[in-house]
Amino acid sequence: MQQVPYGSVDRDKPLIRVPFTRLAVITVCLPLLGLIACVVLALLYHSNDSTYTHCGVPNYLPSVSAAISLTPERYIWRFCIGLHSAPRFLIAAAYFSFYRGRFSRRLTEQLLSVLTFLLALSENIGLLLLTYVSSTETYSVHKSGFIMFIGGSVFHMLCTCKLWSMIAKYSLSSEEMMSYRLKRRLFIFNCCFCLLAFYFFRRHNKYCEAGIYSFFAGCEYLVVLSNMAFHMTAYLDFGGKEVMVATPPEGKRF
Repeated sequence: MQQVPYGSVDRDKPLIRVPFTRLAVITVCLPLLGLIACVVLALLYHSNDSTYTHCGVPNYLPSVSAAISLTPERYIWRFCIGLHSAPRFLIAAAYFSFYRGRFSRRLTEQLLSVLTFLLALSENIGLLLLTYVSSTETYSVHKSGFIMFIGGSVFHMLCTCKLWSMIAKYSLSSEEMMSYRLKRRLFIFNCCFCLLAFYFFRRHNKYCEAGIYSFFAGCEYLVVLSNMAFHMTAYLDFGGKEVMVATPPEGKRF
């Protein structure tokens, strides 16, 4: 292999250069396709196991936890979430840097951006935890991961909407205004179906009515899908940006 001097033009070219929009699409499509595959396989091959609950009444849709805890569904889901987790951390860091630049002289918004970053980390870690520890293996750990994911997700969206309300207030960019409106609508949509999912879950456990758990599962799907759509708004926020891996200039090496 030919070695190139450090100061040459070829050496200083980026090793990897990916448009941020492409990264955002790939990051969201991995869990989306994984979820669809898991639910379809659970219905086709494990219908009874995936829809069974302690009530023993007929149900027609598996919950997300049930769909990703069977085999081979669990391995498909783990593969997709494992690949998508690293870009999620990168995107969280990109947003944190973006907020710091926008609110460099405003302490309250700076502190809120730190909280938003920590909530994004919490959401992603919770997702990894509930993914790699299934409900059939260690239910208490899976439940903790689920609570961590849902709590981090809802409060992350809330803090993000607050930050973007400040950005939209002083912005003349149509993309930023569109991004803020989408974020706000998706947050409200997500919260509504979180409450509906909780209602159907409690009702199922209390009355054991046929089909009610399927309503819970349907609401759960919409919660997850709206969460993915919320993160997809990064497509608008970083439309002109690129992710690059490059050799640092000679004077900046340590």
